[in-house]
Amino acid sequence: MSASIRLKRFGTKKRPYYRIVVIDKMAPRDGKTIEEIGYYHPIEAEDKQIVFDADKVRSWLDKGAIVSDTVRGILNKKNFTLTSNPGKNS
Repeated sequence: MSASIRLKRFGTKKRPYYRIVVIDKMAPRDGKTIEEIGYYHPIEAEDKQIVFDADKVRSWLDKGAIVSDTVRGILNKKNFTLTSNPGKNS
């Protein structure tokens, strides 16, 4: 099983919010997750938009989880540096 760190959508039409989750790479977007490690509220105030547990992210990266491009951008907004991820095929 290959794990991926990506977003899971919640909310209503035109009022989305997302959870940053660890999920099986082949699972559907809103499928069963392995672990929830944070959230992203794009319509909140700037200081409340992004919350995540950096220790859990590092732990999953060490285990070989692949970070989606969107989550990579979100983490970079909080100045979270990602180490090289050999599992990323781009």
